[in-house]
Amino acid sequence: MIRKISFLVVLMSGWAFSQPTKEPAQPGKFEPSWESLKQYRTPDWFRDAKFGIWAHWGPQCQPEEGDWYGRFMYVEGSPQYQAHLAKYGHPSRAGFKEVIKDWKAEAWDPEKLVKLYKKSGARYFFAMGNHHDNLDLWDSRYQEWNSVAVGPQQNILAGWARAARNNGLPFGVSIHAAHAWLWYETAQKADSAGPYAGVPYDGKLTGADGRGLWWEGLDPQNLYVQNHPLSSGSEDIRSLWYQWDWENGAAPPSREFVLNFYNRTMDMINRYQPDLIYFDDTTLPFWPVSEIGLELAAHYYNKNMLLNDGSLEAVLFGKKLSEAQKACLVWDVERGAAPEIQELPWQTCTCIGAWHYDRHIYEDGRYKSAPTVIRMLADIVSKNGNLLLSIPMRGNGTIDEKEVAILEGIGEWLAVNGACIYETRPWRVYGEGPRVENAAAQKGQGFDEGQGEVYTSRDIRFTRKGDVLYAIVMAWPEDGEVIIRSLSAKNDNVRGVEWLGGRVAGYSFREDGLYVQLPKDAQTDMPLVLKIDGKTD
Repeated sequence: MIRKISFLVVLMSGWAFSQPTKEPAQPGKFEPSWESLKQYRTPDWFRDAKFGIWAHWGPQCQPEEGDWYGRFMYVEGSPQYQAHLAKYGHPSRAGFKEVIKDWKAEAWDPEKLVKLYKKSGARYFFAMGNHHDNLDLWDSRYQEWNSVAVGPQQNILAGWARAARNNGLPFGVSIHAAHAWLWYETAQKADSAGPYAGVPYDGKLTGADGRGLWWEGLDPQNLYVQNHPLSSGSEDIRSLWYQWDWENGAAPPSREFVLNFYNRTMDMINRYQPDLIYFDDTTLPFWPVSEIGLELAAHYYNKNMLLNDGSLEAVLFGKKLSEAQKACLVWDVERGAAPEIQELPWQTCTCIGAWHYDRHIYEDGRYKSAPTVIRMLADIVSKNGNLLLSIPMRGNGTIDEKEVAILEGIGEWLAVNGACIYETRPWRVYGEGPRVENAAAQKGQGFDEGQGEVYTSRDIRFTRKGDVLYAIVMAWPEDGEVIIRSLSAKNDNVRGVEWLGGRVAGYSFREDGLYVQLPKDAQTDMPLVLKIDGKTD
């Protein structure tokens, strides 16, 4: 029994909300119900790929002020508000729509970037289709605020799709716009002090207000969607975190808004045929106040089967899934990891910096390093997971030299050690060492990366491929000796031990573990990988 609430009927005028009918769904094996979606099986190509790169790129990268700029620029006194005042003017006159106008993507070269991502070891690629800012990054049939009509005046999604497929990478699209309804509520407010005290921000503007302005003919309500009462507790900027599931006083979305989101997403699926889709929602978009997320999932699976001669090769991600729902979608953990081996494939999504480009992180040298990313990848893969890594992009469509160096470092390690990552499966235990012994239980939806002790040479992660076991040692041992406690003299089927980065000086099985001696003159700040040949289960 799903919980439903009554929809708030909001009369929306304007181009994007004038379509009264739904895009037709593809019939087939899957019906829009959890029971039917349980037939899903994660394709082997995804289980084998292990590592993807994400271009989480849109107009919020243009100011270079970090995450959720389009929400926090309307929060009086916030860093983004102050930055917006300095660059664009007061948000009662120059709102987020002016940021979109400023975003030109003038140096964007998707082919060059995707080639770099593939060289770094990525086996699939993700682009952002829209964010909470509600701008569609393709020539959308159901959203007049799109990247072809405004801003770059380019079909961003088509460019990414072409580059991914030119380079033989499965193509994914992330969709985040379901929460624009709540996310933009700050745009309804006004300053409490100063020369603009009480002057409303531009969140309530309509098409009639644009006469003679650059956006004449466009309706801001098709972007901001704020012709509705504020959510309960919206005076607290943190309230959205508690209302993400459309509860705790969240203003319920109108039927028109839900239908528009559905049609936009169907348009994207039908025209760009992504191999993967990521919804930035709890479970599915608008769940549990609407079933359109189930309808989109069923359509996507059926459409993919039609394109693949009856074989389902699609991957659809959901967050905060129940155990039953994990059989229907691939579980995604944001900025965190599963605490132990998962029976079903899953994914971590994270970023080396902020999701949207933040010049302060660049200048302060606060990106995740290549060794940090590799340790995360090893831990995730040892638990039957994949890593989707976002590399922040500048508004102009480029990445900076520090990011290039990080990607090159990841690629160099995978070129030597990729056998312990790609096409592998979990061993009987995922790892050993202090980080395993002192691991804390996962709470909520991730956001716990970087917690715990610093990795040492005693921290080891395991993967396997057939009769080969890989031991990924997270740090170089100061005395040059690795001890693997999960193996001992009883492992008499082992035929040899190799170091993928060089040659071991020797090894021996003892009652308390496998002892491996490394060359005295060899050392690296990257994890090292031992290949143990022979049955070890």
